Amino acid sequence: MDLANKIESEQLTMVNFHATWCPPCVAMKPNLDEVVAKFDDVIHYERVDIDKYPDLATLFEIRSVPTTMLFKKGEMKWRHSGVVPSHELGQLVKENL
Repeated sequence: MDLANKIESEQLTMVNFHATWCPPCVAMKPNLDEVVAKFDDVIHYERVDIDKYPDLATLFEIRSVPTTMLFKKGEMKWRHSGVVPSHELGQLVKENL
């Protein structure tokens, strides 16, 4: 997974750390899908399974899932652990484009 290049990009990148066994992660997925579908042409989006990529979970200091982050030009613009409503995610994307 080449997450570093996407994070360093000038294009906004949304990264969602999740786990298949996590009920809040399952609840969060439709919210993410809705926002990604709306902004697909202007953002990068990556879902990172912490069980498949534990090194990335460690690197980004993931302590709970779901954790969602927004990056632009290598700078973290926003980070949140827990379920976020799609309208809130959409607003955050708009504000950081």
